[in-house]
Amino acid sequence: MRFGATILDAEGLRLTTEEKALFRDVNPFGFILFARNVESADQVRALCADFREAVDRDCLITIDQEGGRVQRLRQPLAREWLPPLEHVERAGAAAERAMYLRYRLIAHELHDLGIDSNCAPMADLAQAETHPFLRNRCYGSNTEVVAGLARATAQAHLDGGVLPVLKHIPGHGRATQDSHYDLPHVTLDAKTLDQSDFEAFRQLNDLPMGMTAHLVYNAIDAAPATLSPVVMDLIRNQIGFDGLIMTDDISMKALSGSLTDLSQSALAAGCDVILHCNGSFAERAETARAAGEMSEIAQERAERALAMRQTPQPLDTDAADAELSALMGGQVYDG
Repeated sequence: MRFGATILDAEGLRLTTEEKALFRDVNPFGFILFARNVESADQVRALCADFREAVDRDCLITIDQEGGRVQRLRQPLAREWLPPLEHVERAGAAAERAMYLRYRLIAHELHDLGIDSNCAPMADLAQAETHPFLRNRCYGSNTEVVAGLARATAQAHLDGGVLPVLKHIPGHGRATQDSHYDLPHVTLDAKTLDQSDFEAFRQLNDLPMGMTAHLVYNAIDAAPATLSPVVMDLIRNQIGFDGLIMTDDISMKALSGSLTDLSQSALAAGCDVILHCNGSFAERAETARAAGEMSEIAQERAERALAMRQTPQPLDTDAADAELSALMGGQVYDG
Protein backbone atom coordinates (compact mmCIF):
# COMPACT_ATOMS: atom_id res chain seq x y z
CA MET A 1 0.00 0.00 0.00
CA ARG A 2 1.32 3.43 -0.91
CA PHE A 3 1.65 6.20 1.66
CA GLY A 4 -0.97 8.90 1.80
CA ALA A 5 0.28 12.03 0.01
CA THR A 6 0.11 14.19 3.12
CA ILE A 7 2.06 15.32 6.15
CA LEU A 8 -0.39 16.17 8.92
CA ASP A 9 -0.35 17.55 12.46
CA ALA A 10 -2.21 16.93 15.71
CA GLU A 11 -4.26 19.22 17.89
CA GLY A 12 -2.70 18.53 21.28
CA LEU A 13 -0.26 16.64 23.45
CA ARG A 14 -1.58 13.14 22.59
CA LEU A 15 -3.70 11.82 19.76
CA THR A 16 -7.44 11.71 20.24
CA THR A 17 -9.45 8.63 19.32
CA GLU A 18 -10.79 10.57 16.32
CA GLU A 19 -7.29 11.49 15.14
CA LYS A 20 -6.05 7.92 15.49
CA ALA A 21 -8.93 6.68 13.36
CA LEU A 22 -8.30 9.30 10.66
CA PHE A 23 -4.58 8.61 10.48
CA ARG A 24 -5.17 4.87 10.35
CA ASP A 25 -7.55 5.42 7.45
CA VAL A 26 -5.58 7.93 5.32
CA ASN A 27 -2.07 6.64 6.18
CA PRO A 28 -0.19 9.97 5.85
CA PHE A 29 3.44 9.83 4.79
CA GLY A 30 4.40 11.58 8.01
CA PHE A 31 3.58 14.14 10.66
CA ILE A 32 4.76 17.55 11.86
CA LEU A 33 4.98 18.86 15.42
CA PHE A 34 4.29 22.36 16.75
CA ALA A 35 4.78 24.08 20.09
CA ARG A 36 1.22 23.13 21.12
CA ASN A 37 2.30 19.48 20.87
CA VAL A 38 5.18 19.91 23.31
CA GLU A 39 5.02 19.70 27.11
CA SER A 40 7.79 17.36 28.27
CA ALA A 41 10.34 14.93 26.87
CA ASP A 42 8.34 11.85 27.83
CA GLN A 43 5.15 13.37 26.42
CA VAL A 44 6.79 14.16 23.05
CA ARG A 45 8.16 10.63 22.84
CA ALA A 46 4.71 9.25 23.64
CA LEU A 47 3.10 11.44 20.97
CA CYS A 48 5.64 10.27 18.39
CA ALA A 49 4.83 6.70 19.37
CA ASP A 50 1.11 7.51 18.94
CA PHE A 51 1.75 8.71 15.38
CA ARG A 52 3.73 5.61 14.45
CA GLU A 53 1.25 3.26 16.07
CA ALA A 54 -1.62 4.91 14.19
CA VAL A 55 -0.04 4.18 10.78
CA ASP A 56 1.64 0.95 11.94
CA ARG A 57 5.11 1.85 10.64
CA ASP A 58 8.20 3.87 11.44
CA CYS A 59 6.89 6.98 9.69
CA LEU A 60 8.66 10.30 9.31
CA ILE A 61 8.06 12.90 12.03
CA THR A 62 9.31 16.40 11.28
CA ILE A 63 9.39 19.80 12.98
CA ASP A 64 10.51 23.40 12.39
CA GLN A 65 13.58 23.69 14.61
CA GLU A 66 15.65 26.31 12.81
CA GLY A 67 16.62 28.15 16.00
CA GLY A 68 15.78 31.78 16.69
CA ARG A 69 12.13 32.74 16.12
CA VAL A 70 11.27 29.48 14.39
CA GLN A 71 11.94 26.96 17.11
CA ARG A 72 9.17 24.67 18.39
CA LEU A 73 11.25 23.07 21.16
CA ARG A 74 12.40 25.45 23.89
CA GLN A 75 14.22 25.16 27.20
CA PRO A 76 14.46 22.87 29.06
CA LEU A 77 13.97 20.46 26.15
CA ALA A 78 16.31 22.26 23.77
CA ARG A 79 18.96 24.94 23.56
CA GLU A 80 17.77 28.47 22.76
CA TRP A 81 19.54 29.52 19.57
CA LEU A 82 20.34 32.84 17.97
CA PRO A 83 18.64 33.50 14.62
CA PRO A 84 20.59 31.69 11.88
CA LEU A 85 21.78 34.87 10.14
CA GLU A 86 23.11 36.28 13.41
CA HIS A 87 24.77 32.94 14.18
CA VAL A 88 26.54 33.00 10.80
CA GLU A 89 27.62 36.63 11.17
CA ARG A 90 29.07 36.06 14.64
CA ALA A 91 30.94 32.94 13.52
CA GLY A 92 32.59 34.77 10.62
CA ALA A 93 35.19 32.66 8.82
CA ALA A 94 34.25 29.65 10.95
CA ALA A 95 30.59 29.80 9.92
CA GLU A 96 30.44 26.41 8.14
CA ARG A 97 31.83 24.56 11.14
CA ALA A 98 29.67 26.61 13.50
CA MET A 99 26.55 25.80 11.52
CA TYR A 100 27.49 22.12 11.42
CA LEU A 101 27.87 22.04 15.22
CA ARG A 102 24.68 24.04 15.79
CA TYR A 103 22.56 21.65 13.76
CA ARG A 104 24.38 18.54 14.94
CA LEU A 105 23.32 19.50 18.46
CA ILE A 106 19.78 20.23 17.24
CA ALA A 107 19.65 16.84 15.50
CA HIS A 108 20.81 15.17 18.72
CA GLU A 109 17.99 16.84 20.66
CA LEU A 110 15.39 15.89 18.05
CA HIS A 111 16.43 12.27 17.67
CA ASP A 112 16.38 11.78 21.43
CA LEU A 113 12.68 12.70 21.40
CA GLY A 114 11.74 10.43 18.50
CA ILE A 115 11.75 13.18 15.84
CA ASP A 116 13.63 12.09 12.72
CA SER A 117 13.31 15.07 10.38
CA ASN A 118 13.75 18.84 10.53
CA CYS A 119 12.58 21.56 8.14
CA ALA A 120 16.08 22.89 7.54
CA PRO A 121 18.40 23.91 5.90
CA MET A 122 17.27 27.09 4.19
CA ALA A 123 18.98 28.10 0.96
CA ASP A 124 16.93 31.26 0.48
CA LEU A 125 19.17 34.28 -0.22
CA ALA A 126 18.74 37.21 2.15
CA GLN A 127 18.26 40.52 0.33
CA ALA A 128 17.89 44.07 1.65
CA GLU A 129 14.21 43.87 0.73
CA THR A 130 13.55 40.36 2.14
CA HIS A 131 10.50 40.45 4.39
CA PRO A 132 11.39 40.37 8.13
CA PHE A 133 9.44 37.12 8.60
CA LEU A 134 12.20 35.40 6.62
CA ARG A 135 15.32 37.56 6.54
CA ASN A 136 17.17 36.59 9.74
CA ARG A 137 16.23 32.95 9.17
CA CYS A 138 18.47 32.99 6.07
CA TYR A 139 22.19 32.20 6.10
CA GLY A 140 23.44 35.07 3.93
CA SER A 141 23.16 36.77 0.55
CA ASN A 142 25.97 35.16 -1.43
CA THR A 143 24.96 32.10 -3.45
CA GLU A 144 28.14 30.08 -2.90
CA VAL A 145 28.35 30.91 0.80
CA VAL A 146 24.71 30.05 1.44
CA ALA A 147 24.99 26.77 -0.46
CA GLY A 148 28.06 25.82 1.59
CA LEU A 149 26.35 26.66 4.89
CA ALA A 150 23.22 24.78 3.87
CA ARG A 151 25.34 21.77 2.92
CA ALA A 152 27.00 21.78 6.35
CA THR A 153 23.58 22.08 7.99
CA ALA A 154 22.18 19.17 5.98
CA GLN A 155 25.15 16.95 6.76
CA ALA A 156 24.82 17.70 10.47
CA HIS A 157 21.24 16.46 10.37
CA LEU A 158 22.13 13.31 8.46
CA ASP A 159 24.99 12.53 10.86
CA GLY A 160 22.49 12.88 13.70
CA GLY A 161 19.96 10.47 12.21
CA VAL A 162 17.60 13.26 11.16
CA LEU A 163 16.43 13.88 7.58
CA PRO A 164 16.83 17.49 6.42
CA VAL A 165 14.13 19.29 4.42
CA LEU A 166 15.61 21.90 2.06
CA LYS A 167 13.54 25.05 1.83
CA HIS A 168 12.04 27.02 0.17
CA ILE A 169 12.56 25.67 -3.35
CA PRO A 170 13.33 27.42 -5.70
CA GLY A 171 14.01 30.47 -3.51
CA HIS A 172 11.97 32.71 -1.20
CA GLY A 173 14.51 35.43 -0.45
CA ARG A 174 13.18 37.96 -2.98
CA ALA A 175 9.75 38.04 -1.30
CA THR A 176 8.78 41.38 0.20
CA GLN A 177 5.55 40.03 1.73
CA ASP A 178 4.88 37.33 4.32
CA SER A 179 3.40 34.33 2.52
CA HIS A 180 1.57 33.32 5.69
CA TYR A 181 -0.78 36.24 4.91
CA ASP A 182 -0.16 37.45 1.32
CA LEU A 183 1.03 36.11 -2.03
CA PRO A 184 4.45 37.62 -2.81
CA HIS A 185 5.42 38.42 -6.40
CA VAL A 186 9.03 38.38 -7.53
CA THR A 187 9.69 40.63 -10.53
CA LEU A 188 13.35 39.77 -11.18
CA ASP A 189 14.18 38.35 -14.61
CA ALA A 190 14.54 34.59 -15.05
CA LYS A 191 18.24 34.66 -15.99
CA THR A 192 19.26 36.51 -12.83
CA LEU A 193 17.11 34.21 -10.70
CA ASP A 194 18.74 31.18 -12.29
CA GLN A 195 22.25 32.47 -11.62
CA SER A 196 21.58 33.44 -7.99
CA ASP A 197 18.58 32.10 -6.08
CA PHE A 198 18.08 28.95 -8.14
CA GLU A 199 21.80 28.21 -8.22
CA ALA A 200 21.92 27.86 -4.44
CA PHE A 201 19.35 25.07 -4.67
CA ARG A 202 21.06 23.52 -7.68
CA GLN A 203 24.14 22.94 -5.54
CA LEU A 204 21.98 21.05 -3.03
CA ASN A 205 19.89 19.04 -5.48
CA ASP A 206 20.96 15.68 -4.03
CA LEU A 207 19.26 16.23 -0.65
CA PRO A 208 16.44 13.82 0.22
CA MET A 209 13.55 16.25 0.70
CA GLY A 210 12.56 19.80 -0.13
CA MET A 211 9.73 22.27 0.54
CA THR A 212 8.20 24.62 -1.99
CA ALA A 213 7.81 28.38 -1.85
CA HIS A 214 4.38 30.03 -2.00
CA LEU A 215 5.22 32.94 -4.28
CA VAL A 216 4.90 33.98 -7.92
CA TYR A 217 7.92 34.46 -10.20
CA ASN A 218 6.41 36.88 -12.71
CA ALA A 219 9.04 36.15 -15.35
CA ILE A 220 8.33 32.39 -15.22
CA ASP A 221 4.63 31.77 -14.56
CA ALA A 222 1.56 33.57 -13.25
CA ALA A 223 0.74 30.74 -10.81
CA PRO A 224 2.32 30.39 -7.35
CA ALA A 225 5.34 28.07 -7.45
CA THR A 226 3.61 25.39 -5.38
CA LEU A 227 0.78 25.20 -7.93
CA SER A 228 2.81 25.78 -11.08
CA PRO A 229 3.71 22.90 -13.42
CA VAL A 230 6.17 25.30 -15.07
CA VAL A 231 8.04 26.01 -11.83
CA MET A 232 7.91 22.39 -10.72
CA ASP A 233 9.41 21.35 -14.08
CA LEU A 234 12.12 23.97 -13.52
CA ILE A 235 12.86 22.51 -10.09
CA ARG A 236 13.10 18.98 -11.45
CA ASN A 237 14.97 19.66 -14.70
CA GLN A 238 16.72 23.03 -14.48
CA ILE A 239 17.69 22.81 -10.81
CA GLY A 240 17.89 19.02 -10.95
CA PHE A 241 16.22 18.26 -7.63
CA ASP A 242 14.84 14.71 -7.62
CA GLY A 243 14.13 14.34 -3.91
CA LEU A 244 10.71 14.25 -2.30
CA ILE A 245 9.02 17.65 -2.60
CA MET A 246 6.44 18.70 -0.03
CA THR A 247 4.41 21.85 -0.25
CA ASP A 248 4.79 24.58 2.30
CA ASP A 249 1.68 24.63 4.49
CA ILE A 250 -1.18 24.40 2.01
CA SER A 251 -3.42 26.45 4.33
CA MET A 252 -1.25 29.58 4.25
CA LYS A 253 -3.05 32.71 3.05
CA ALA A 254 -0.72 33.13 0.07
CA LEU A 255 -2.84 30.48 -1.66
CA SER A 256 -6.53 30.93 -2.38
CA GLY A 257 -9.11 28.23 -2.97
CA SER A 258 -10.51 25.21 -1.18
CA LEU A 259 -8.15 22.75 0.46
CA THR A 260 -9.39 20.11 -1.95
CA ASP A 261 -8.62 22.22 -5.00
CA LEU A 262 -5.26 23.42 -3.67
CA SER A 263 -4.12 19.92 -2.70
CA GLN A 264 -5.07 18.42 -6.02
CA SER A 265 -3.56 21.33 -7.96
CA ALA A 266 -0.24 21.07 -6.09
CA LEU A 267 -0.02 17.35 -6.78
CA ALA A 268 -0.98 17.86 -10.42
CA ALA A 269 1.75 20.51 -10.71
CA GLY A 270 4.36 18.01 -9.55
CA CYS A 271 4.57 18.17 -5.76
CA ASP A 272 4.81 14.76 -4.06
CA VAL A 273 3.28 15.50 -0.65
CA ILE A 274 0.83 18.05 0.75
CA LEU A 275 1.81 19.64 4.07
CA HIS A 276 -1.23 20.76 6.05
CA CYS A 277 -0.81 22.52 9.39
CA ASN A 278 -2.84 24.35 12.01
CA GLY A 279 -6.32 23.58 10.72
CA SER A 280 -9.36 21.94 12.20
CA PHE A 281 -9.85 18.20 12.27
CA ALA A 282 -12.31 18.52 9.37
CA GLU A 283 -9.73 20.46 7.33
CA ARG A 284 -7.07 17.84 7.95
CA ALA A 285 -9.48 15.13 6.85
CA GLU A 286 -10.48 17.09 3.73
CA THR A 287 -6.84 17.60 2.73
CA ALA A 288 -5.92 13.96 3.30
CA ARG A 289 -8.84 12.63 1.31
CA ALA A 290 -8.27 15.10 -1.52
CA ALA A 291 -4.58 14.19 -1.73
CA GLY A 292 -5.20 10.45 -1.70
CA GLU A 293 -2.25 8.09 -2.09
CA MET A 294 1.16 9.01 -3.42
CA SER A 295 1.88 8.59 -7.10
CA GLU A 296 4.28 5.84 -8.05
CA ILE A 297 7.20 8.24 -8.52
CA ALA A 298 6.39 10.06 -5.27
CA GLN A 299 6.38 6.73 -3.42
CA GLU A 300 9.81 5.94 -4.88
CA ARG A 301 11.14 9.31 -3.74
CA ALA A 302 9.61 8.83 -0.29
CA GLU A 303 11.17 5.40 0.14
CA ARG A 304 14.52 6.72 -1.10
CA ALA A 305 14.38 9.54 1.46
CA LEU A 306 13.47 7.21 4.32
CA ALA A 307 16.36 4.92 3.37
CA MET A 308 18.74 7.80 4.15
CA ARG A 309 17.81 7.68 7.84
CA GLN A 310 20.73 6.26 9.76
CA THR A 311 21.80 5.50 13.29
CA PRO A 312 23.26 8.74 14.69
CA GLN A 313 27.01 8.98 14.83
CA PRO A 314 28.40 9.31 18.37
CA LEU A 315 28.37 12.89 19.70
CA ASP A 316 30.09 14.33 22.75
CA THR A 317 27.65 17.18 23.38
CA ASP A 318 29.91 18.89 25.94
CA ALA A 319 32.79 18.91 23.49
CA ALA A 320 30.53 20.18 20.69
CA ASP A 321 29.22 22.97 22.92
CA ALA A 322 32.74 23.93 23.92
CA GLU A 323 34.01 24.00 20.35
CA LEU A 324 31.05 26.05 19.19
CA SER A 325 31.54 28.52 22.02
CA ALA A 326 35.21 28.92 21.10
CA LEU A 327 34.37 29.50 17.43
CA MET A 328 31.84 32.19 18.32
CA GLY A 329 33.63 33.95 21.13
CA GLY A 330 31.24 32.59 23.74
CA GLN A 331 28.14 34.14 22.12
CA VAL A 332 26.35 30.97 21.08
CA TYR A 333 22.89 30.91 22.61
CA ASP A 334 20.04 33.36 22.90
CA GLY A 335 19.57 34.28 26.55
